[in-house]
Amino acid sequence: MKARHIYIIGMAALTLTGCVKDELFDTPHPGKGRITVTADWNARGEGIATPESWNLSMGDYHGTETAATHAPEHLFEPGSYSLVAWNPATDISVSGTSASVTSTADGCISGELGWLFTSVQEVTIDADRDHAFTATMQQQVRQLTLTIHLTGDAAKRVEGISCSLSGVAGTMDFASDTYGAPSGVALNFTKITQGENAGAWTATVRLLGITGESQQLTGGITYAGDNLPSTPIASDMTALLAGFNDNKTVPLSLACDLETPTQAGVTAIIIDWEVQEEVNADIK
Repeated sequence: MKARHIYIIGMAALTLTGCVKDELFDTPHPGKGRITVTADWNARGEGIATPESWNLSMGDYHGTETAATHAPEHLFEPGSYSLVAWNPATDISVSGTSASVTSTADGCISGELGWLFTSVQEVTIDADRDHAFTATMQQQVRQLTLTIHLTGDAAKRVEGISCSLSGVAGTMDFASDTYGAPSGVALNFTKITQGENAGAWTATVRLLGITGESQQLTGGITYAGDNLPSTPIASDMTALLAGFNDNKTVPLSLACDLETPTQAGVTAIIIDWEVQEEVNADIK
């Protein structure tokens, strides 16, 4: 009787074992997630080319891509991540979500920036899932052009115009859209020799943005010959540049008329700047 009882229990155990099924998964990586990220470059200013390459950072993963879509083999643990994308740009370095402009030898920052685009988004990775994300790239550099039309007896004797603009951003955090301490940028004007603005002097810079309480343009006009001293230039640009950071895809072009002083020691103060509908400087 005892032997028979043991046999029945053994048969029941075999029956239960035969009912166990393998767990099914949707991907070859059941414990982790995989991503593909497509860069959307549609929010670019007119005439600006799509960057040749772009970078992506997410958790401990960092990658570079030349195509529109990046599909790394790297697998991600489930959880929340910041997905950061940006492109390499001349005279701009990126660390995390901070962009910094290269300083120049004269203590200013570079005004010859490449076109920087960035994207930041918070994403969630699930295990056993392939995720597709779009990085909408935002333009972070805006072009500024200043044109000075000289009048007066000494206008034809002008040899050069050099200025600097204060209150310019040397750093920005593109995740929070905030700007660092104000810096200065040099504006070296060149004479226009052709077209309807021939004879005027123009300077173009590209900036991350403006920052601080004021933006002041200061500099001077130099003349050919030794008998006419340089003329100081000053202009409060604060009100004109108040919205400079708002629409970076549209270049800002300002122009003014400036009469060359007839006597030494007089500062030429520019007040009446006008916004120009067309931009003379080439966008590259």
